[in-house]
This record gives sequence, structure tokens and C-alpha cells, in this order.
Amino acid sequence: MSTSLSPAQQAFLLLRIAFTVAPILFGLDKFAEVLNDDWTAYLAPQFDDLIPGSAQDAMYAIGVIEVAAGLVVAVAPRYGSLLVAGWLGGIIINLLLAGGYGDIALRDFGLMLGALTLARLAWSEEGSTSRAHSRVFHSGTGGSAPATGT
Repeated sequence: MSTSLSPAQQAFLLLRIAFTVAPILFGLDKFAEVLNDDWTAYLAPQFDDLIPGSAQDAMYAIGVIEVAAGLVVAVAPRYGSLLVAGWLGGIIINLLLAGGYGDIALRDFGLMLGALTLARLAWSEEGSTSRAHSRVFHSGTGGSAPATGT
């Protein structure tokens, strides 16, 4: 039995790392303001009017949510990846409502697709820990044939 990871397992690992680290760093930066010194500029007025407190208070709350989302990806990628994908969907809507951030919204759409890809892989990868081997990762057929040799 080989100890090397399949390409699908490598993709899963890379996406899991990315969607753990990125939300945590972006969340922490809502407080540190190293990457951006005015996160409130990205908050659509429609959301700012709905969220209690100031726009800065909203950014602090968003930072906490982002850190939490990254931690959920780290411990439960099946659910954390869907949480991050949904969060990115909300960010996309916010950016489009704010106006002038279409390029960032498009980038976040690509990230959302990556989070959904992680979710798809997580359901296969995580399933392989409860069954001897996952169809996707060991059959070489994308899951259309049962794994052998388990």
C-alpha cells in the first residue's frame, strides 16, 4: 500500500489549508488593519443600515465570524467549507451592492467555487475515514466503481 497522497487528496489538503488560513487572517486583519486600513469602505450602505452599531463594529463582528469560519474548516471541512462558500456569497452580494468592487466580487466568486470544491472533496475524503477507502480517492474512476483491496 502506498503512503503517497493521490492528486485528489493533495487538492483536498491544499484547499483545506487555504480555506482555514485565509479566513482566519482576513478576520484578524479586521482588528489589526495591516492588509487594509479601512475595511468599512467595503460595507454596502444597505447592510450598514441593517447592522446595529457603527460600520467599524460590523467589521469587528465580521472578523470574528471569519476567524470562526476558518476554524470550522480546520476541524470539520465538510461543514466549514459550506460555511465559507455561503459567507463568500454574502460578501459578493455586499460588494455588488456597494458598487465599484466588481473585480473583487469576481475574485470572491472564484474563491466561492474553490470552497464548494473543497466541500465536494471533503464529503469524499472524510467519508474515506469512516470506510476503509473512498471510491473517489482509490478507484481511479471518480467514484463510479467500488474501491478494491480494502
